[in-house]
Amino acid sequence: MKKVSVVIITLNEEDRLEGALKSCRDIADEIVVVDSFSTDKTCEIAARYGAVIYKNVFSDYGSQKNIALEKASHEWILNLDADERVSDRLKNEILAFKQKQDSEAGEDDADGFLINRKTFYLGRWIKHSGWYPDCKLRFFRKSKSRWRGRIHEALVLDGKTSRMIGDILHFTYRDITDHIRRLNSYSRLQAMDIVDKKKKLLYLRAFLLPPVTFSRFYFWKLGILDGFPGLVIALVSSWATAMKYLKAIQLKRKAGGKENLF
Repeated sequence: MKKVSVVIITLNEEDRLEGALKSCRDIADEIVVVDSFSTDKTCEIAARYGAVIYKNVFSDYGSQKNIALEKASHEWILNLDADERVSDRLKNEILAFKQKQDSEAGEDDADGFLINRKTFYLGRWIKHSGWYPDCKLRFFRKSKSRWRGRIHEALVLDGKTSRMIGDILHFTYRDITDHIRRLNSYSRLQAMDIVDKKKKLLYLRAFLLPPVTFSRFYFWKLGILDGFPGLVIALVSSWATAMKYLKAIQLKRKAGGKENLF
């Protein structure tokens, strides 16, 4: 039987971590938690579920997840966030996968599996708004994988991918305030990436891209069909787009660089 390590990075997730741990304990041969020195009961809850806990100062999402990956003992990795849950259908798929022999043909040829993520936000499941299907590479071979990126990190897999049918259930931002707070935090890392990549015309991007972002989420991605949450997603995403470019301009000015409109 194949063995699976579930890896989770945390920071002050006492109100959400238990749900994630409950959802994956039937498929996990090991749970690895890398915590960024939480000040609440996060580590206590993780220990209660038998997790192996490591502490590491957070620098960015990609680096933290790579540390969690390195700490895992088994070849097959399921990466979860503390605000995510394994659906019953996905759990059954992974249990069936674990029973298969490596010599069997078919999906075992894959080195990683893409899984749709379904998000619950402001009291309802989001079916549009660019949030579903939110396909993520989350079940994969450790030996062929590496995380890359400061924020909205992506897994780089040196191998073949397949798909699973079940969803990861995502219980994202607690409310609109939490949504704005976290996007404001993310925008600092995004601004650093923009400066590092030496993108030009930052003033113009800050002026033009927010309304484009709103239109993309609300109309092109059919957020209008998600009711009030769809409107909030489009508006807050538009604001976040402006923030990351305005912060990039500020970083560039502090470094002594100039930013021209044209």
